Amino acid sequence: MKSTFNRRNLYLHLYLLSNLLTLPPPSSAEAPPPLSLNCGSKDAGNDADNRKWESDNKYLVAADKSVSSTALTHEPSLTSDVPYMTARIFNGETSYKFNVNSTSRYIIRLHFYPSNYPNYNVSDSYSVVSTGAITLLKNFSAFITAEALSQAYLIKEYSLAAFNSDSITLTFKPAGKSFAFVNGIELITEPELFDDQAVLVGVAEDAGTIDGVSSNMQNMFRLNVGGQFIPPMNDSGGLMRSWYDDTPYMFGAGTITHVGNVTIEYNDLPAATAPVDVYRTARTQGPDPNVNKQSNVTWVFQVDANFTYLVRFHFCECQLEKANQRVFEILLNNQTAFATADVIAWTGGKGIPTRKDYVVYTGDKAGDEELWVTMHTNIDLNPEFYDILLNGLEIFKLSDSKSNLAGPNPVPSKLMQKQLIANRAPKNGSFADVFVGGAVGGAATIGVAALVLFVIRKRRRVPVPDSGGTSWLPVYGASSTSKSTISGRSHGGSSLSTDAVCNCRYFSLLEIKRATDGFDESNVIGVGGFGKVYRGVVDGDTKVAIKRSNPSSEQGVNEFVTEIEMLSKLRHRHLVSLIGFCEEGNEMVLVYDYMGKGTLREHLYKGNKITLSWKQRLDILIGASKGLHYLHTGAKYTIIHRDVKTTNILCDDNWVAKVSDFGLSKTGPNMNQNHVSTVVKGSFGYLDPEYFRRQQLTEKSDVYSFGVVLFEVLCARLALNPSLPKEQVSLADYALQSGRKGTLEEMVDPHLKGQITPEALKKFTDCAIRCLSDHGMERPSMGDVLWTLEYVRRMETNGDERTGNHTKSESSGSGMVEVPINRNDMIAMHLNTLNLDIDDEDDANGIFSQIVDPKGR
Repeated sequence: MKSTFNRRNLYLHLYLLSNLLTLPPPSSAEAPPPLSLNCGSKDAGNDADNRKWESDNKYLVAADKSVSSTALTHEPSLTSDVPYMTARIFNGETSYKFNVNSTSRYIIRLHFYPSNYPNYNVSDSYSVVSTGAITLLKNFSAFITAEALSQAYLIKEYSLAAFNSDSITLTFKPAGKSFAFVNGIELITEPELFDDQAVLVGVAEDAGTIDGVSSNMQNMFRLNVGGQFIPPMNDSGGLMRSWYDDTPYMFGAGTITHVGNVTIEYNDLPAATAPVDVYRTARTQGPDPNVNKQSNVTWVFQVDANFTYLVRFHFCECQLEKANQRVFEILLNNQTAFATADVIAWTGGKGIPTRKDYVVYTGDKAGDEELWVTMHTNIDLNPEFYDILLNGLEIFKLSDSKSNLAGPNPVPSKLMQKQLIANRAPKNGSFADVFVGGAVGGAATIGVAALVLFVIRKRRRVPVPDSGGTSWLPVYGASSTSKSTISGRSHGGSSLSTDAVCNCRYFSLLEIKRATDGFDESNVIGVGGFGKVYRGVVDGDTKVAIKRSNPSSEQGVNEFVTEIEMLSKLRHRHLVSLIGFCEEGNEMVLVYDYMGKGTLREHLYKGNKITLSWKQRLDILIGASKGLHYLHTGAKYTIIHRDVKTTNILCDDNWVAKVSDFGLSKTGPNMNQNHVSTVVKGSFGYLDPEYFRRQQLTEKSDVYSFGVVLFEVLCARLALNPSLPKEQVSLADYALQSGRKGTLEEMVDPHLKGQITPEALKKFTDCAIRCLSDHGMERPSMGDVLWTLEYVRRMETNGDERTGNHTKSESSGSGMVEVPINRNDMIAMHLNTLNLDIDDEDDANGIFSQIVDPKGR
């Protein structure tokens, strides 16, 4: 223990000495304006925030080893086409040169979109990026990193000390025989936001401090604690930083959030330190002092081991006014950074922000890949309130003694590794043995993980150009894990169960080509994440929708297999019917019942030909909730859809709603568990925050997503709309905020004015808000939601405002016959809704068409 402590002290002393020897001269000259490059583009372009990004051509040095390229796929979760849809690809070492002020610090941001590009497979890309003697990235794979983090694109941000030169050279070099690429580069002059007295944590008091002014660092996390996401355009000081919600990093005891209604006075603190919105929102423990005394508030972060980290805390007291009213302890990795933190004592008053920097070193042992930030009320000083306070948090990785900031590529989680092994492991298990052996080897884990992902991606490298078109088939918002065919040849697919093959019709590739006129572009009716969707005709006159995989899409064999396995076993009026599939040669094709009215989403927003009435919207929601309720309770096993959204609710020619796209679906937990642990996937804006935080999936995750759908239908607003004011970007957050303020009526689609009775609106919105509860246990079941929607529909149809028990009645057009039930009797409710599904299955309208063929089903 003592030797470890001494080694750590020695390391930090050497680090401190190296920083002291490189202090820059004071700043004097005027800083150049911010620079944003749309790499690989010949022309300038504006992003979604109307920021201008210029071409990178004039900044290139020896451009003969680079080429411009355009991404083959468009991930729906991209915030903007600029700068992500074009790339600069480097086949050899190439540099950019920028003129700068020699005495200023600079922020460099690198944007990566790991899509495939013509003639380039992104899984082959490994990069080395440096500026001067500072290594920013080494053997960096944007593909592996994005897959491991389940992100569509990546942003790497660096804060670099003054260069003592009038230019900066940024160099990209392929690692080995691969290629490097970048989509966007930002260069922004940074005001002096760091000082030379960052306190060292966990070492002897005489160990000194770290000089932040002369340090080169990478921003790892930037959080608006207790508040919402703050986009770059709303950042302070023109630094274009993004401030993220801290909720995914929370660990342990519950907390509450506050929004302060005070004027923020920066005084001596530079306004660029953090925007006003960071200091107006905060997280505290809550009102119960007895609970607070016994609990901590903790955030946990995954970091690179064997580096030093500067942790910056942002504070602003917006509630209290006197010293010793709120005093707390700050710990980093269970080591005390400051024992008597008192914001009012630091600032002297309410509404005055401050920040405190502490530095901690992480070792190279197991467990050192985590950085724990903990706060606990100080009991010894007997403050007036036993509580903590935090407004914002930033974590910066400092360069080591070799001027290196590069860490290893992240290793996919154990769940993802298991999934990848299951997809490709040979029957004798040798592949899994190799994988496990590599994991034990530490650094070899990265190589093996890369190999797994590489093999999956390499199985299909045929580039297919992206095409336009209005998407009516579902589009995923998160990356999937593979792009390969199942077998590439066999008619059943080697990974499909016998039941799936028997329950689905197999189409030959020749039949598919005949049905679509050889995949003629005139038959394209949409483009989804899986690929293009064609209108087709089989068996002479039966219309079908044919979904053909795009070899370059972010979805592939996993979704293909899951869709077939799930839908081949499910038959319900309110689930889209899978008719059959084709898996031949290099093609993966799914054949569905044709849904003539397209998606619910395309009938909600401005500019669509059809504006749905309130009763039509209710009928569609009721149908969709029946389908989801059947998945949760009526099938042999609980099935969690995992991607409920308005693009995954389709309508046939008779406006009967059907839930579609089961590529991300999972079988629910068994009787001994209440959740399924799985890699987080879904669509941003609809994603259950509890599932995102804990990676524990339940059927209540579908309920949360359906709650967003309810508000989307009521308000005719996108689930995420970055063009709106920041408090309205997320529909779910805005709805909850409006619910607290009592202003939900102001959100209702103007087309529905006068169509909704006040009682029905209240019943509907109460249900929708319960669906959006932060904790799954507080959300209703889908059966509960279905009951409420049916009740609202009757209220609108009959003018019935009853809230008690109900007598037998026939719901308009639904075929439902109710039995008297008690609102709180969940068993009776369950029986009622199951009877509803049986009636639906026997409905004589013939809406759910089937293709009967002796070769198939």
